[in-house]
Amino acid sequence: MRSRKIQIRNIPPHLQWEVLDGLLAQYGTVEHVEQVNTDTETAVVNVTYATKEEAKLAIEKLTGHQFEDCSFRVSYILDMDAAQPFEAPRMRRGGRSSRDQDRDSQPGPSGGYGGPPPSRHKQQYFPLRMLVPSQFVGAIIGKEGLTIKNVTKQTQSKVDIHRKENAGAAEKPITIHSTPEGCSAACRMILDIMQKEASETKASEDIPLKILAHNSLVGRLIGKEGRNLKKIEEDTGTKITISSLQDLTIYNPERTITVKGSLEACSKAEPEVMRRLREAYENDIAAVNQQTNLIPGLNLNALGIFSSGLSVLPPAAGPRGGAPPMAPAGYNPFLTHSSPLSGLYRMPPASSLHPQYSQQAPEQEVAYLFIPTQAVGALIGKKGIHIKQLARFAGASIKITPAESPEEPERMVIITGPPEAQFKAQGRIYGKLKEENFFTAKEEVKLETHIKVPSTAAGRVIGKGGKTVNELQNLTSAEVIVPRDQTPDENDEVFVKISGHFFASQTAQRKIREIIQQVKQQEQKHHQQQQQQQQQQQAVPGPPAHPTK
Repeated sequence: MRSRKIQIRNIPPHLQWEVLDGLLAQYGTVEHVEQVNTDTETAVVNVTYATKEEAKLAIEKLTGHQFEDCSFRVSYILDMDAAQPFEAPRMRRGGRSSRDQDRDSQPGPSGGYGGPPPSRHKQQYFPLRMLVPSQFVGAIIGKEGLTIKNVTKQTQSKVDIHRKENAGAAEKPITIHSTPEGCSAACRMILDIMQKEASETKASEDIPLKILAHNSLVGRLIGKEGRNLKKIEEDTGTKITISSLQDLTIYNPERTITVKGSLEACSKAEPEVMRRLREAYENDIAAVNQQTNLIPGLNLNALGIFSSGLSVLPPAAGPRGGAPPMAPAGYNPFLTHSSPLSGLYRMPPASSLHPQYSQQAPEQEVAYLFIPTQAVGALIGKKGIHIKQLARFAGASIKITPAESPEEPERMVIITGPPEAQFKAQGRIYGKLKEENFFTAKEEVKLETHIKVPSTAAGRVIGKGGKTVNELQNLTSAEVIVPRDQTPDENDEVFVKISGHFFASQTAQRKIREIIQQVKQQEQKHHQQQQQQQQQQQAVPGPPAHPTK
């Protein structure tokens, strides 16, 4: 059976996404990667290549590939998209499908109980993800599932207990789908169940509340210099800690937020923690939706934002270890267990590009990104493998300037390429810095980027009385500075400095490029008008010459 889709089994669970996507990219254009949840200790992924020939080559090269003590097992899988149309669930009277009725009447494979599944809610809510000791799972479910059914009934929520995942693990994830109030009520009841069970077993210590959150949201929960967390701790009388970035692996894209305190204190802290996480998530969704208009033809569904699976968006709500997605506008990643692997920076198919991009090559742009000096080695990689992969994935030229002195705190990265390549390359660099923990967990990754603008356009970027630059900063949340008294270079250009997190920087860069383009078009139009006037003047006959006597 020839197919574009293959399955790779026996992958070490601690294998980093960057290593895996670099390996897959050697054999073709990867359109989609989906992690399959299994009870095995090793990971399984389904990979979709652009062509059957690329899939065939990947099978030949990856079969038996040895990584540490694991030998990859690779095979074709049926390409359902090409093989058969989608089969709708069988509908019964009342408009409900047999699949829905079966799911509501008994626990699903992940242990889902109660309430309608999220896909039928009128509004989709950000779920609460908890981590509970495995020894308490039985008490939470109760005899014949009566305890957890009581929780779902009283709180109007749907609770997924992923008890079959990661066999032998000391802790199991629980996902609660409901309104913020419903999530808090269900969380309180589950904590109460665990506390009673612990007291019966004569465990003296309070049971901590553990909340799972995608890494990309955690920085904003912590706040600048830890202010957000400190306020929650002070207001609720709790002690809050967050797991290390080093714990993130192919099976674990989430960090654990541990809240220690009494049952009352933990129940009081949970809504505040979740409020911060929800706000960060909603802001990211809004930012992603805004990006779709920045670059014509940019396929955000096919692009990741950050490397190694550390996408800007949280993972699908399901068993711990689902690959985090990159979502298009309006897409809710919590409603599916399959999602594309972030970090695969490929060019989208030609059919998805805007017509003007298919007909002519986009203009090359140059951006100067400043990164911490200590991060240079991680960005380059052993024998330059990381930076070479990055350049290939992004379709850009990437050069790191040499240090002028050993004490220099920052190094300049020069990125040359069209808008889409800039988006990919800069996004990957931001993600790498966050992943490698070169920035503390107490802050977002904010870098300074310089772009050159014609000196004639600098005034337009600033605007009358600084109006334009102020509007830019308010719109993008990035700091935009046009240094005064700059001497234009040999190309009559000056620098504009942009400082901010990834989306803020990208939006500011796009808006400034638009201003530059407008200035160029006006100058070109003015030049054409001057030429036309000169031609008209030359065409008008002068007064008749006086005859020579």
